[in-house]
Amino acid sequence: MNLLQTLEAEQMKALRATPLPDFRPGDTLKVSVKVVDVTFDEKTKQNKTRERLQNFEGVCIARQGQGINEAFTVRKISYGEGVERVFPIYSPLVDSVTVVRKGRVRRAKLYYLRGRRGKSARIAERQDNSPVAE
Repeated sequence: MNLLQTLEAEQMKALRATPLPDFRPGDTLKVSVKVVDVTFDEKTKQNKTRERLQNFEGVCIARQGQGINEAFTVRKISYGEGVERVFPIYSPLVDSVTVVRKGRVRRAKLYYLRGRRGKSARIAERQDNSPVAE
């Protein structure tokens, strides 16, 4: 490893204390995101910050990048509208990721799900004993 890779490895270890589970496109994920609410208090004339966790549950449609720049895209349907969010893996705002369901897909990028609704947007569940195409 060269110097840049060793520095990047140290940063990745420092940023992510608990490792994320192994997941890939097609898996249904529940991502806990830290949301910081900043409000201005008129009485004290100060900003108040409040931190809470918000879950974003949807299908992982892509993983891109490598090393410290790695990110994954999660898509869900909210009130009939498709919503996608890109989460950096080593972001301090991503608290935890849990795999709700493993999906069996034959693509690395599932962008075709954007144009699908209903039954055609379903993904079959992957069994653990099935062969892994990696």
